[in-house]
Amino acid sequence: MTKLGGMGIMEDMRIIGALALLTGGCSPGAGGINLPAPTGMVPVPAESASAWAGMTVPATNREIRFKWQVRDDQGAAGGQGRVRWALPDSARLDVRGPLGSGRAAAFVRGDTALWAEPESDVKRLVPNYPLFWALLGVVRAPEVGSVTRRYQDASLTVWQYQNGADTVDYVRMVGPPVRLMAEVRQGGKKIGTVQTVFGADGLPASARLIVPAGPTRVDVTFSSNQKAFTFAPDTWTPVKP
Repeated sequence: MTKLGGMGIMEDMRIIGALALLTGGCSPGAGGINLPAPTGMVPVPAESASAWAGMTVPATNREIRFKWQVRDDQGAAGGQGRVRWALPDSARLDVRGPLGSGRAAAFVRGDTALWAEPESDVKRLVPNYPLFWALLGVVRAPEVGSVTRRYQDASLTVWQYQNGADTVDYVRMVGPPVRLMAEVRQGGKKIGTVQTVFGADGLPASARLIVPAGPTRVDVTFSSNQKAFTFAPDTWTPVKP
């Protein structure tokens, strides 16, 4: 693997791992996020789930900046990040370590990574995009063929998408503060859990991703979330060496 910036190889790997974690990659997690599990969930048409998910998508393109920190049994690392989001579901993600070192980037469209730099991390980025979007406060629509169930009361909305042995659970709690939680399981195994907290302006204020194997925890603090009308053409192209 090509060395990133001027950092040591272990620090570079941690930065790269953080990119994978921010996009739902299969790396470890620490600390718990417990989703409520209410009884009485009922089958609901997938179209209703898609409509609910659509209400979480912003009305305009966004440019989002944040600080991130990843913690695991090797210690902690952190840095700055940026998401350029073109509706409905295209996002350019950039992260970097302290003083601009350890840069990495990816272009996500829906549930697919069209490219990621370093390329070796593409497979780590692809499997868990519901977690990536949940970090931004957005719910993904169910996959075609999914069985969808819902529970709702005055303070809590819970959705579950089941596709074979895979499940995605979403919980929205009225608060205050308003929170969105998401959990992804593949083959019955928990891949990761996200909790995003919204500010008084209705925009994400902070988020946490827990991946249980390891364990590892990623914390994200959003510093700005602005409307963006256009993006430069090279936004969607891979980083040049």
